[in-house]
Amino acid sequence: MRVLDVSGRSSAITGAANGMGAETAKALARRGAELALIDRDRSGLTRVADELRAGGTRVTVHPVDLSDDAAVAAIAAEIKAEHPQLQSLITCAGSSMLGSLDQLTMEEMRWLMDVNLWGTVSITKELLPLLRRQPAAHITHLASIYALAAPAGRIPYAMTKFAVRAFSEALRHELEGSTVSVGAIYPAGVRTGIILHGRYAAAIDPGVAGRAAAAQAAMYHMEPADAAERIVRATVQRRARTLIGRESGLVDALVRLAPVRYWGAMRAPLREAIDTTTPMTPH
Repeated sequence: MRVLDVSGRSSAITGAANGMGAETAKALARRGAELALIDRDRSGLTRVADELRAGGTRVTVHPVDLSDDAAVAAIAAEIKAEHPQLQSLITCAGSSMLGSLDQLTMEEMRWLMDVNLWGTVSITKELLPLLRRQPAAHITHLASIYALAAPAGRIPYAMTKFAVRAFSEALRHELEGSTVSVGAIYPAGVRTGIILHGRYAAAIDPGVAGRAAAAQAAMYHMEPADAAERIVRATVQRRARTLIGRESGLVDALVRLAPVRYWGAMRAPLREAIDTTTPMTPH
């Protein structure tokens, strides 16, 4: 399969205002890529774009709520006009949601599905015709370690990420034999702050939710810049499947060995991170 040369070619990145999206943009800029940055955080996009432009990178910014299909279509048209040589799409946008099924409302779960899944599907669908014009192009979707194994206490998040995995794999099969390849990334333990800045069920005491989020965040060890380098390498090499982080590889192997009983091995390490019911202890 033809490897991508990103120098002088354009890449579109969602979730580019912070975290892995911003670091992925910087990693591509170091390779000479031109960039279309997509996020709902206009000020964050501007900050990242200004930093990249100071280094000589050509950047356009496209603030949008990815759950708004009409708005996504509009910014896709902007990107087509600004980046006719678009060669890759990397979808990093997403959020999290804490809570058990008893604590969560249908509205809360639908919101996360709109953000994590339908936003990914929408921008991919809109930009695919442009990517098809290139001699070689690649779509990279960020899934999660929780697209390999579904833990208790993370039902909506795992649902969305398993769905992103399914979308990526089915689309890869649809595009087989074309100039566009598709891959999914399964990161674990990246210090992006997504869990600390994500949402939690309104039924959960804020202190309890904060405690669970902090316990999950304490398990993250990889810096976003390191993860971004691996994301870019996977995109350039057009890989179909990339595990990032030691835990991701371990969970992948565990699920293969014990597809029904893997939770028994995962339960203890995640105990505090999934506890959204135990009241806070008074000091």
